[in-house]
Amino acid sequence: MWKRLLVGNAAPANETKRAMKSRHLTMIAIGGTIGTGIFLSAGSAIAVAGPASALLSYLVVGIFCYSVVISLGEMAAYIPVSGTFAVFGSRFFSPALGFTLGWNYWLQCELTAAAVILQYWDSRILPWQWALIIVAPIFAMQLIHVRVYGESEYWFAMIKVVMIVFFIIVGLIFNWGGVHGHPGPGLANFHNGQAFVGGFSAFAQTFVFAFYSFGGVELVTLAAGESVNPQKSVPRAIRATFFRIVLFYILTILTIGLNINYQDPTLLSAAFDSDVAASPITVVFQRAGFGAAAHVINAVLLTAVLSATNSCFYASSRMLLSLARQGHAPRIFGWVNSRGVPVPALLLSLAVSFITFLTTIWGEGVVFTWLLNLTGISSLLVWGTIGAISVRFRRAWTTQGRALADLPYCQPLYPILPIATVVLAILMFIAQGYSAAIATPFSPQNVVATYIGVAVYVLCYAGYSVYERLWLGERQHMVPLADVDLDTDAVWQQGEGVSMREKEAAARAVRDEEDVAQGKRTRVLLRRVGRLIL
Repeated sequence: MWKRLLVGNAAPANETKRAMKSRHLTMIAIGGTIGTGIFLSAGSAIAVAGPASALLSYLVVGIFCYSVVISLGEMAAYIPVSGTFAVFGSRFFSPALGFTLGWNYWLQCELTAAAVILQYWDSRILPWQWALIIVAPIFAMQLIHVRVYGESEYWFAMIKVVMIVFFIIVGLIFNWGGVHGHPGPGLANFHNGQAFVGGFSAFAQTFVFAFYSFGGVELVTLAAGESVNPQKSVPRAIRATFFRIVLFYILTILTIGLNINYQDPTLLSAAFDSDVAASPITVVFQRAGFGAAAHVINAVLLTAVLSATNSCFYASSRMLLSLARQGHAPRIFGWVNSRGVPVPALLLSLAVSFITFLTTIWGEGVVFTWLLNLTGISSLLVWGTIGAISVRFRRAWTTQGRALADLPYCQPLYPILPIATVVLAILMFIAQGYSAAIATPFSPQNVVATYIGVAVYVLCYAGYSVYERLWLGERQHMVPLADVDLDTDAVWQQGEGVSMREKEAAARAVRDEEDVAQGKRTRVLLRRVGRLIL
């Protein structure tokens, strides 16, 4: 009875469903995990180090992020599975690495959901009550079907995309003096020593805010395991990430820096007091003459919170499902119901989310700061490791004598991007540690918060390595390149890549000819433009 009540008809033999379409993946890639970071926290980077430092920080993290997604996308397009990089870590490197990445990412998703909701917290409602209001509907949606997640994320992301595009257009027009009766500041905020403030230490601090804003870009590859035609939809979604980085982060932080001085108190109160009226996006709209902007931003921000929480629940449940099926978590979390929903994994994610909110007895601001640091350093470690896994994947591919033409998506500039990922991860890790160590006044808690994620990572890896050697009796730690499994769950078999692409191209040509014959030339033109862009 208890099993039926808690997990329904979930069983280990069931599989997830490939029900997400290409448009779902593309929109998830463009705006799926944009949460409160860009709406509330982005201004903090400007307040700490000035507009030029913040812009440079977001640019560096953007390059880092792009390298990660491109490297990961190459592997996910060929082997589209839930758990992506955790599975790849186990297959291409060692089971210990897959175990470490999976549990670190699962914890990161849980903490990110808590951080997002805490930042949107309203003082008139207790944090656990606010969590219930946000989490319960999202949990119910996740229980229905993966198509519901894909469709809801599509529209959540669409709302955020429209808002950010509108903000950038209005913000730049206002800055250039194009709004009658509301003179813009022009380049004043970049003059007189205001562009770079606080030196290298302040610049290093901005990485925390940038990571929080960029977090979740790898989600599109996790969704590859439940997408239709992943060999086509994943590369298209991966390419869309470039537009997300430029549009949502680089142009947004530039627009905020142009219009709001780094000494403006609203930049910090938006992030740490959850003041929607002080959000840099709201402030720019109001100064441009849009008085009701706070109400609109509040509505969009609620959408962003729902979207980010939705994505975190999806990512954490699928990662736990993958861990269980690899033998890295209790087997019950690998159970899936007849609709393809991993109910036990979702239930654990729900329970951990509520437990996280009990930590608010130490104060919401303190907890948010710790969650911010934990998720930032966790992202840094996971992303840096993905670069190393990408190199290992390509080496195994070459060792086994396979042709690059068999890959549905071949990353450009290899091996520059994965190597850049590892190098940037190391440099940012050093920069964050340096910033925490020389902060004035010195705070041991900041140093601990910066490095505690590393301790979790090392303990997971070392612990599994000891378990593997002493309990399982394994003497070979790393998977030999010649033995790396490149066939299980692949979209096609070795040597089929060229012929499959030729068939797909022929099918597209036939469909275009049929549409032209029916007078649908505009549709064909738009389709061809879309293929060129994505």
